[in-house]
Amino acid sequence: MSAERPTADGLPQVAVVGFPNVGKSTLVNRLAGGREAVVHPEAGVTRDRKRIECEWNGVRFALVDTGGVDLAAGDELSRAVQEQSRAAIAEADVVVLVVDARAGLRAGDAELAKMLRGADVPVVVVANKIDRAADEHLTAEFHKLGLGEPHPVSAAHGHGTGDLLDAIATLASAVEIAPQDEAPVRIAIIGRPNVGKSSLLNAFLGTERVIVSEVAGTTRDAIDTAVEIDGRAVVLVDTAGLRRHGKIAGTVAYYAQLRSKRAAERADVAIVVCDTSEGLVSEDLRAAALAMKTGCATLIALNKWDAGQVDLGDAAGRLHKRLRLRPPIVVCSAKTGRGVPDLLATALGLAERRADRIPTPELNRLLSDVVAATPPPSRRGGKRLRTYYIAQVETAPPRFVIQVNDRRLISREWAFHFENRLRETYGLQGVPLIIDYVPRKRRSLSQPRRPRTRSGGGGGH
Repeated sequence: MSAERPTADGLPQVAVVGFPNVGKSTLVNRLAGGREAVVHPEAGVTRDRKRIECEWNGVRFALVDTGGVDLAAGDELSRAVQEQSRAAIAEADVVVLVVDARAGLRAGDAELAKMLRGADVPVVVVANKIDRAADEHLTAEFHKLGLGEPHPVSAAHGHGTGDLLDAIATLASAVEIAPQDEAPVRIAIIGRPNVGKSSLLNAFLGTERVIVSEVAGTTRDAIDTAVEIDGRAVVLVDTAGLRRHGKIAGTVAYYAQLRSKRAAERADVAIVVCDTSEGLVSEDLRAAALAMKTGCATLIALNKWDAGQVDLGDAAGRLHKRLRLRPPIVVCSAKTGRGVPDLLATALGLAERRADRIPTPELNRLLSDVVAATPPPSRRGGKRLRTYYIAQVETAPPRFVIQVNDRRLISREWAFHFENRLRETYGLQGVPLIIDYVPRKRRSLSQPRRPRTRSGGGGGH
């Protein structure tokens, strides 16, 4: 079996599907050994496809959590969830069909099984909620699905998950996927609810990858989508809307928001989406500040530009006054497609600059020029900061070390001035920079001096 589709990391895809509220997300978290998928007693929490890496006995694969599929449901949101699950099945190398053993065989399970029997992919049936060994007899009726031996499992307690992982790993190890040459660029799309994040992701892809609805809060997880752009592997991450914690504590939205923040922490670039039709608000600035603190590069997308009346100069002034990164601003419309290619190209450019290394001689020339044009102010009785040397010591995000005579002489204003000159010179607007001022170590009096070598004269040197 081979896979020609792009994946985020070259891993086999294992789609986890089933009727609503059978415990798919709980099972995914149990198998992956974490709490990546949002779990809540409320039915229908999962809507989009959620991709989570997993490893078992040296075999790595990706679990794809999906929304509950009820083929009899006809409302718009249910149909959208069904399409997402069908897409996950179409892209999968292995499918795990989860059923509720306590509820017994339902018509919805049989309908899903019929669809899977026609798919050209191996299927593993999981009879979930077998919390006691005495309940294993409940799995017998699921043989009627015609998809092989059901695996008795308790996702809540972990019973039977080792045997299940053995079966999944065996199937996943037979999948042949070309290795990735380099790590993909991760671009997270963040912002407050209903500003058009999911619509923007779909506009990037040219397809309905994630569910879009006028109802705020439709997206409830961080959804990874792997694509290839100009030969470069990219992972686009749609996230749940960011809200104030006090209003959502303990709700599905609260746990979804935690995953949005984690998605930003893992990203190379965060596109902060703002709704131009409503103007720039404090929640937009809060979302941008969050992205800045995570260490990823930041880009502001003024979406719905076709419906807005925002003054671009005023918006840029407000953003740059509050955000030290000076992030680039791109106007766009996910609805019409205006500015969407520029937005993605700018994001990829930021990722490259975040990972770039600047040659040391260039940095030292810049430092000398800045000091000559704007000397550091004198402090502490007329003493002045002296800078000796600068070098970049890390990338992604860039980190610089400047050797100085006394770091207590640094003024906040001059440090910001140098940081801004560094951004302007190397196009690092929107890229987080770490600049460490390190005092030059003095030679110990007990340390012997090195002999000096004379130059010139008649000594033959």
